[in-house]
Amino acid sequence: MTEAPYMGDLLKEAPKNWGRWGDEDEVGALNYLTPAEVLRGVRHVRQGKVFTLQIPMGHPSGDPVWPGRRGVEKLMVLDEGDWICGKGPVFPGGLHYADDYFTGFLQGSTQYDALGHVWYDGQIYNGYDAQTTIGGLEKASVAPIAQRGVVGRGILVDMARHRGKARLDKGETFTHLDLVEAAEAQGVEIAKRDILVIRTGFIGSWYETTPAEFYDGFLEPGLTYSPELVEWFLDMEIPNLVTDTIANEVTVDPESGVALPLHNALMRNLGVTFTEICRLDDLAADCAEDGQWTFLYTAAPLNVLRGTGAPVNPVVVK
Repeated sequence: MTEAPYMGDLLKEAPKNWGRWGDEDEVGALNYLTPAEVLRGVRHVRQGKVFTLQIPMGHPSGDPVWPGRRGVEKLMVLDEGDWICGKGPVFPGGLHYADDYFTGFLQGSTQYDALGHVWYDGQIYNGYDAQTTIGGLEKASVAPIAQRGVVGRGILVDMARHRGKARLDKGETFTHLDLVEAAEAQGVEIAKRDILVIRTGFIGSWYETTPAEFYDGFLEPGLTYSPELVEWFLDMEIPNLVTDTIANEVTVDPESGVALPLHNALMRNLGVTFTEICRLDDLAADCAEDGQWTFLYTAAPLNVLRGTGAPVNPVVVK
């Protein structure tokens, strides 16, 4: 097996948006989402239909997460059982209540990546030193994204439906040209500054199989790296890539053998925000039924200071 090239060599000539929005910028391509873009998204609210895109947290069968991470672990702290056994706190008027807490990876559910989440050559997005990640992200954490919010015109491209499948196969790939073709087949066009939402059907399969089968030979379907694809994202000024996979790209690029090159080419270099592990099956079914594939997309991850990412429940309004 040929050794995969170093990320820095693979992306040596790749374009960067560093400094485009100033030396202190921490939200990258979200700067494209100006008030005019927000209003463009609002114009695509035509029916009043609302869809939320977060997968359940703490599902009985577990939560789909990147291998090595754990799903949410939730524990009841207080419930009626405490009063039944005489250990519940006493409040004037006889109030009883329930309380619980959970532990979990900040990227253990539907979530936004911080722009400082991945890097190579000792620099994260916008040229900040990778040492600013030690002990928590001092720069380009998820907090600036949370404080800004994400609102604009979203467009769903259903790659699985386009290829006549309930879901794409493990390791199945597609390019930006495939996205354009699929959108045209749906009767829509991907426009500049669209929030790009891509359905593969992959996360939906978690709830129809076993964890062992889901993770067997783990290789997600998704976009593959090419200089042309990166230039397309740059030219189209895509602010946010949203998918129903854990990594938003094929796990290992079939051409180079490099793991997750688009995380670096798009997120680190261009400042494209990644939203992962979204629940898109219901939205896709509705879009196929009524023919409306564009909508207002809104989201704000949890405001976790110095966080590498944070859970989110995006809301789509058609």
